[in-house]
Amino acid sequence: MPFEFIKQKIEDVILIKPKVFGDNRGFFLESYKKSEFFENGITVEFNQDNHSMSSAHVLRGLHYQAKPFGQAKLVRCSKGRIYDVALDIRPDSKTFKQYVKVELSQDNKNMLFIPEGFAHGFVVLSDVAELLYKASGEYNPLADRGLLWCDEDINIDWGIDFEPVLSDKDKVQPKLSEINQKELF
Repeated sequence: MPFEFIKQKIEDVILIKPKVFGDNRGFFLESYKKSEFFENGITVEFNQDNHSMSSAHVLRGLHYQAKPFGQAKLVRCSKGRIYDVALDIRPDSKTFKQYVKVELSQDNKNMLFIPEGFAHGFVVLSDVAELLYKASGEYNPLADRGLLWCDEDINIDWGIDFEPVLSDKDKVQPKLSEINQKELF
């Protein structure tokens, strides 16, 4: 099996460790294989691929799309190193307002599966980071939403000792308590 699927403290969030075949020429890995993902409970059909690049200390997030345009994501850091965060924003969930934080990097080659109903964000720990991720739904600008990255009610430990670089949009995102829960999951 070319993957190891590891359920996180929030069961629906899964860390995926690919099998890496390497030698003096480089490496090869499978980053997605529908049959194995389906066998391990990830039955999402991915409809869009994204590639982003961010500089040192950039924090992006927390982002999500409002119902009915939610997106599940499969995130991989192909260059550099990040902390990736998935926050449960499903009001009826037993893990509502809880989050998972994992390190993704070009070295560990791990991926994080984030189901619909989660806000997503990451912070760059290297000079530069590139993310490749699959999304189950296509981006809809009318459903684009976000949460304040430093909302005290959520209290995410980003694991950083620097002031993050934020977009103008991310500086003014609302707190979770300020959002109409009908837009959540």
